[in-house]
Amino acid sequence: MGSGAPASVFSRPHPMSFFTAGSEIYAQGEKAGSFHQIEFGAVRIYRLLCDGRRQITAFHLAGETFGFEADRTHHFFAEAIMATGLRTHCPAAGEDMSRELLPLALRYMVRAQEHLLVVGRQNSVERIGAFLMDMSDRQGDLAQIELPMSRQDIGDYLGLTIETVSRVLSRLRDKGILKFHGLRVVEIRKPDALRIMCE
Repeated sequence: MGSGAPASVFSRPHPMSFFTAGSEIYAQGEKAGSFHQIEFGAVRIYRLLCDGRRQITAFHLAGETFGFEADRTHHFFAEAIMATGLRTHCPAAGEDMSRELLPLALRYMVRAQEHLLVVGRQNSVERIGAFLMDMSDRQGDLAQIELPMSRQDIGDYLGLTIETVSRVLSRLRDKGILKFHGLRVVEIRKPDALRIMCE
């Protein structure tokens, strides 16, 4: 579902801003116009539904860029998952960033389309398997990957309850497909088996 971290769109150094875990980077309805590159940490993008539930639409990891919009308003909330450092670029009047931003926008559009397919068609095991393969791909196709987000975050991203997420991860561990190293690091011990589950 991904193709690794995109290359930097910054042509010159920008000051770094720091956000603690859980702090808001921008809110739905705020004025847009700048974009952010993650130096370290991770960010979740979400919207609050009318019944109070949270729908996470994307996770962004170190090296990735987010925050650009099709218009001048943010349509989602952005929040730091953990201690996070960002470099923010505010294009000057008349500055054309389309050459740099178009490949990123297309990449994220494809990722969003694939996310919809995962949530809409696959069962819970397939959804979580696809999510883990995507995270591995975006971290350099590593066998041992970091999951900075919580089980609740994963559930809100995949349309599953936290109980289902925990149950499926435990099942994959018991089958020897995954091995956990603490809460945030997962080793994919049988990537071929996991990949078959996603197909």
